[in-house]
Amino acid sequence: MAFADNLPLSESFGVFVGVAGFDWLTDGQAEPLKAAVLAIAAGAIIVATRHWLKKRRKD
Repeated sequence: MAFADNLPLSESFGVFVGVAGFDWLTDGQAEPLKAAVLAIAAGAIIVATRHWLKKRRKD
C-alpha cells in the first residue's frame, strides 16, 4: 500500500472547515491560518496513529 493511500485528506479538510466555521460563528470572522495549522496537526496525529496501529497488528 502506498503512502498516499494513508493520507487523511478528508479528515484534515473536515477539521479545517470545522475550525474555520466555529471561528466564523463565534467571532464573526474566520482565521484560515489557525484552521490550517490545526488541520495539519490533526492529519499528522492521524497518520502517526494509523502507522502505530498497523505496526502493532503485525506483531
